[in-house]
Amino acid sequence: MTSTPDHILRTVFGYSEFRANQRGVIETVLRGEDAFVLMPSGGGKSLCYQIPAMLRLGTGIVVSPLISLMKDQVDALRANGVSAAAYNSSLEPGVARRVLADLRACRLDLLYVSPERVMSDGFLERLGALRPAVAGTAPGVALIAVDEAHCISQWGHDFRPEYVALGLLRERFPGVPIIALTATADPHTRDDIRDKLGLQQAACFISSFDRPNIRLGVVEKSNPHAQLQRFLEAHDGDAGIVYCSTRKRTDDLAAHLRGRGIAAAAYHAGLAAEERDRVQEAFILDHIRIVVATVAFGMGIDKTNVRFVVHWDLPQHLEGYYQEIGRAGRDGLPADALLLFGWEDIPRVRALIDSGDNEDRVAVEQHKFGALVGFVQGLICRRRALLGYLGETMESDCGNCDICLDPPELYDATEDAQKALSCVYRLRERFGVGHVVDVLRGSKNQRVADLRHDSLSTYGIGAHLSAEVWRSLLRQLVHLGYLRQDMGEYPVLALAPAAGPLLRGEESLLLARPRVRVTPATERKTKRSRSIHRIADAEGRGGGQEARGGAEDADGEALFEELRALRRLIADREHVPAYVIFHDATLREMAARRPAGHDELLQVGGVGEKKLEKYGDEFLAVLRRASG
Repeated sequence: MTSTPDHILRTVFGYSEFRANQRGVIETVLRGEDAFVLMPSGGGKSLCYQIPAMLRLGTGIVVSPLISLMKDQVDALRANGVSAAAYNSSLEPGVARRVLADLRACRLDLLYVSPERVMSDGFLERLGALRPAVAGTAPGVALIAVDEAHCISQWGHDFRPEYVALGLLRERFPGVPIIALTATADPHTRDDIRDKLGLQQAACFISSFDRPNIRLGVVEKSNPHAQLQRFLEAHDGDAGIVYCSTRKRTDDLAAHLRGRGIAAAAYHAGLAAEERDRVQEAFILDHIRIVVATVAFGMGIDKTNVRFVVHWDLPQHLEGYYQEIGRAGRDGLPADALLLFGWEDIPRVRALIDSGDNEDRVAVEQHKFGALVGFVQGLICRRRALLGYLGETMESDCGNCDICLDPPELYDATEDAQKALSCVYRLRERFGVGHVVDVLRGSKNQRVADLRHDSLSTYGIGAHLSAEVWRSLLRQLVHLGYLRQDMGEYPVLALAPAAGPLLRGEESLLLARPRVRVTPATERKTKRSRSIHRIADAEGRGGGQEARGGAEDADGEALFEELRALRRLIADREHVPAYVIFHDATLREMAARRPAGHDELLQVGGVGEKKLEKYGDEFLAVLRRASG
C-alpha cells in the first residue's frame, strides 16, 4: 500500500491529527510546489518538510543555521526510525564520508546542512549530480527546506549574511520544491524572505502567532534578585532560560544562582567553544536546570520541556522577545515568560542602537524598540498587544497575562510629577536621577549638604514616597517626553518642552503604579496543577485534542514523576536528550490514560511504532505497577 501523510503521522510520529496548516503545506510540497510557512515555535514546522521528504523520491535537504539544532532534529528522527543525517564541520572525516556515501546511494530521507556548506561549490556539484526527483528518473533532491528563514532578511531580528547566498538555490534547482520556514517575521520581513529566495509565487501559510499555554508577565525591577528568586520558587525542578543583555551580567547572575544552590550555568559568545558545548549539552540532557545566557543561546535548542523564560534585561525588539519566549512550553504544557525591566534600560538601549553605522537600519531598530517599550509600559492585555504588533487580532483578552490576571492600579500622578519637575528645575538641570531623588526625599547625605541643596524649596517635599517610587516616576517622565536625559558621561535630567503645561496645571497625568509584584509561587503552582492544557507534541500533534481523564491529582503527579525518572534512565543509557525518548506531554497523557497494553499505548500522542517497539515494555511496566 502506498504510504500517505496520515499514515506516516500516525505510525512514525505517533499522532492522529495534523495541526492547522500542516496538511496544506505538506500537500503543496508533495505536488512539487514552493511554500512559505510562518508558524510559531512549537507549532509543528518540522513535519511540514519531514513528511514530504519521506514521501517524495530522493533526499530532502534541510538548511539549518546551527549544528546543535541539526543534531537535535537528527536524533529525534532516528529515534522514530527515519533515515536522517547531518553534514557539517563537527563530523569526523570518516563519518563525513559515510554521510556523503549515504547521500549518493539515496539511503537518506533527510540531510541537514549549514547555509555555508550547502552553497559551497563542491556540495552544489554533489547535489546537482543527484538530479531533481522527477517521475521516471533516479531519486535525487526531494525538496529544499530553509529553516529559520528570517535570517536571510537584513530587516529581520537575526540577520545572517551567509543566508543571502541561498537565493541561488531556486536558480540551480528549478525542478525542486523549496519551502521556507520561520516562527517570527513581520509583514516587511516576510516579503523580503520571499523576494530573496525567489518565492514570490509560492503558496503562503500563515498560522496564528498565539501561544496560549505561555503566561506573559512584565514586572518593573525592584530588588530583581528577590523577584527572580520568588519566580523560581514556583518552578522548583523545572528547566528554564534567563536572558541577560551582556556577558558580564550573564556571568554574575549565573554565579548568584549557583550561590543559592540552583544548578545554573552561563552561556555567551565570550566563552570557549568547548565550554559553550558543555553547557548546552548539560542543559539538553537535564544535568543543569537553568542556563543564564545572552541571545546567542536558544535558536539551536529544540528542548521541549523548558517551563520558563526570564528576560533579566529589556530585549531590543518584540520579534526577539517573541522568539525567545517561544523556547518555553514547546510541548504545549503550561509555561511562564517573565520580563523584568528597569526604566534606566531604555536610554541605554537607544544609545546602543544609535551607535550603528547604517542609518536605515538604525531607524528600523529604533522603531522596533519603541514598540517594545510601548509593550512593557502598556495597560492592555499583553497577548493582544504582542499579537497586534505581529499583525494578528484577538477578539478578546487572553486571561493568561499579568494585565488580565492582576489589572494595574491607576493613580493621579499630577502632583508628584510637578514636584519632580520642579526639583529638576531648581537643580538647574545639572544632576541625574539619584541626586534628584535624594533632594526630593530630604536626604542627609554629605553631597546634598555640600551643594547646599538642602536649602532648596523642593528639598524634602517627596519624603512620603520611597526612592524606588521616585526613580520609577522620573524614568516614566523621561519616557513620556516630560524630561530629557543626556546619556553622556554624566546622565543629567533636563526639562522638555512638554513639561511646561504639566507644571502650570494645564494638564493632568495618570500613571500606573509600579508593577513589581511577581505572582506568588503558591498561586502559580495551584493554577498549573489545575490546568489541563492541550497535550500536544511540539512537532506534530493536531489541535483540539486533550488527554482523557486528568493527571493533576497526587497519584497522577507521582506517576508522571516515575515515568520521568524512567525516561531519564533511558536517555542516559542512550546518551540522548530526554525529550527524544518522549516529551513531557506524552508522559502526562500516559499518566492520565494509564494504558495497559501495546495497542492502548500506541493511542497515546507521541508514541509511534518504532518507539513502541524500543521503549513500550519498560513504560508499560511502570504503568501497570501504578494501576495495581
